[in-house]
Amino acid sequence: MNFLIDNWMLLAMALASGLALLLPVLNKGSGVDPQAMVQLMNRDKAVVLDVCEPDEFARGHVIGAKNLPLGQLEDKLQQVVKNKSAHVIMVCQVGARSARAAATARKLGYENVQSLSGGLRAWTAASMPTEKF
Repeated sequence: MNFLIDNWMLLAMALASGLALLLPVLNKGSGVDPQAMVQLMNRDKAVVLDVCEPDEFARGHVIGAKNLPLGQLEDKLQQVVKNKSAHVIMVCQVGARSARAAATARKLGYENVQSLSGGLRAWTAASMPTEKF
């Protein structure tokens, strides 16, 4: 017991490093990877929505993706994806905005919504095709 009290900083550092190692594993379940996304696009005809701003979308996006900025999602999602049971994949640059967009879509009643883990960066790192306008 004295060891723990005397070395509390060492113990705290060990716990923090363990948490840092587990964090990517825990966050992995929050989205799909690029290979799974391709399967959803091909097999289930998933709709890909890029929630980036129009200038970011123009610089590069997943081929076939529709641009619907995060700020307009609640107002326009019903117009873009009419079927609430359709597979929808949200994409942004790094995955943070798309995760929020997926949560918003679920609140609006969409059943099969996912986010691309790592965003467009993970997509291009996996050598998947993109297009620019």
